[in-house]
Amino acid sequence: MRSFGKFILFISSMFARRESFMTYVRLTFEESTKIGVNSIVLVGIVSTFIGAVTTIQTAYNLVSPFIPSYVIAMVVRDMTVLELAPTVMAIVYAGKVGSNIAGELGTMRITEQIDALEVMGINATSYLVLPKIIASLITYPMLVILSVFLSLVGGYLAGTLAGVISPTEYVYGIRFEFVEFNIFFALTKAYVFAFLVAAISAYKGFYTSGGALEVGIASTAAVTNSCIAILCADFLLTKLML
Repeated sequence: MRSFGKFILFISSMFARRESFMTYVRLTFEESTKIGVNSIVLVGIVSTFIGAVTTIQTAYNLVSPFIPSYVIAMVVRDMTVLELAPTVMAIVYAGKVGSNIAGELGTMRITEQIDALEVMGINATSYLVLPKIIASLITYPMLVILSVFLSLVGGYLAGTLAGVISPTEYVYGIRFEFVEFNIFFALTKAYVFAFLVAAISAYKGFYTSGGALEVGIASTAAVTNSCIAILCADFLLTKLML
């Protein structure tokens, strides 16, 4: 509870003694590039193979001749939109972006750069952390949308090239009984996970003390705690909204 209270105070301190609006715009653009643009390749590779593997495994398990082939695409669509794209990619996101945020802030702490900002009267929490969280909230939902698209494309390529489903049946299965609420639910997850990863990683890095070893420990703790928070939030959101 003490750590949770410290985390709440850490979040609330970001909104005190803020800098000018244009300062945050510039910093947010810079962080968006580091967080979002630099993650596109990794998200693309993982998403494509997730869709491909899900399609092949689903086709392998549907052995009954009474089940139409387009059900394969339905399963891939629902699993991708509801779980694989927002949640699995959040784990990948925590490993790449979360460790980077914690390592960056941890290095700034042990080299006394954060102390120097505070001596100059700058709210280091607001100046360093708030743009990262805003950038995460902007870019991660976009990455989730990209992940859904590439997963479906990967499933299409794997299914048609392997001969387990025809292109017409795959497209029909994606469109069959589509529920628009699932998109809203996936994006809700994306915003929650984006905040958790950025905030927890920044918290762990900001309060690092010691040397290079402690920065590594903080980065590991940031990824571990972010993953646990993602799984807990995924369960709660699913229980509340479905």
